[in-house]
Amino acid sequence: MPTLLLIVKDGYGHDTYRNRHVMDRLLRRGLRLAHLRLMAALLETGALGIAAAREGLTQPAASRLLAEIERLAGTPLHRREGRGLRLTPEGEALARRAARALAEIAAASREIAEMGAGVAGHVRIGSVTGPALDRVLPALRAARLAHPGITCEVEVAPSDPLAALLLEGRLDFALARPPEGREALFDHEPLEEEPVALVVRRGHALTRQPRIAPEALLDYDWVLPPQGALLRRTVLERLAALGLPAPKGRLATASFLLTLAMLRESNAIAPIARAVARRFAEGPETGMVTLPFDLGIVVPTYGLLTPRGGPADPGGGSHPGAGACPDRQPRPCHGICPRSGRGLMPRDGLERRLRRRQSARKRIPRSRGPDGHPLRPRQ
Repeated sequence: MPTLLLIVKDGYGHDTYRNRHVMDRLLRRGLRLAHLRLMAALLETGALGIAAAREGLTQPAASRLLAEIERLAGTPLHRREGRGLRLTPEGEALARRAARALAEIAAASREIAEMGAGVAGHVRIGSVTGPALDRVLPALRAARLAHPGITCEVEVAPSDPLAALLLEGRLDFALARPPEGREALFDHEPLEEEPVALVVRRGHALTRQPRIAPEALLDYDWVLPPQGALLRRTVLERLAALGLPAPKGRLATASFLLTLAMLRESNAIAPIARAVARRFAEGPETGMVTLPFDLGIVVPTYGLLTPRGGPADPGGGSHPGAGACPDRQPRPCHGICPRSGRGLMPRDGLERRLRRRQSARKRIPRSRGPDGHPLRPRQ
């Protein structure tokens, strides 16, 4: 069973000082969890009424809360479009980070509960199809017996959607491949390559031939993944390397169920990960078989994929990297650097600020209500 180590860190994007400074400014102005929840709901639903209902608010209350967020941010975060609204680029940026912050808070709450209860908790796993059957399924069977208090959520999809879910904080780890051009956003521990088999329905004409010529495969339709999918690129590149043209493919789909249905109902051929083919093309009850012919199609190595340094910015760019805190900042912000652990404000400056706060509290004693705001004295 994979061991999950969830590390929560801060400071994402190209400019760590700027992001920390902006967040500190919003918190000082009064940013609350209710603000984050509404922004995350707006990003997901795209409608104020639906977002309000999901958060248990009336629409007027949600409108007031949205206006309050814009006042804190100092910039418009949405614009009206017909009877709905659309987040501005600034609003989308805040909403993305709000969703990630809420995901981290939920993960922290879950981790604390698991620590208090012993070996228990919820693990969110992503996997491409082959490893889902070869690795995740056996691990789940073992976990049910060894750790009955652990629940699992498994998302089976191509690598690119799984990588996006990792960056959004909606998966703990994935058995997948880092997306091209964004490798720097992930830590990747390679595991193994994925050989591919060619699957057809039982009784297919090719299964009755004693020897299959590669050119004979191209007389039939192939069910391939959509354009841009790694498996499709791998198949076409291998065929080209063998001097063969691209096969006829009138159906392109990422749905495994639709692929199986198409194979059952036609003479089509489908390239499928060998681990999957072993389970769905063996035995008379399956209705499908693997062709006894190997074109040498191998999908590049998959591995254990996790976000590098915690959730990263989907808009581009990764964490500046490990090492000491940058000295090029015009003025260091207060707090602790998540990577080096060193203070970002000189000790004397931090002590002066603390003394000023303590003296201000002594001079102006105030009672606060349940919402945290000072109570006004009765007239």
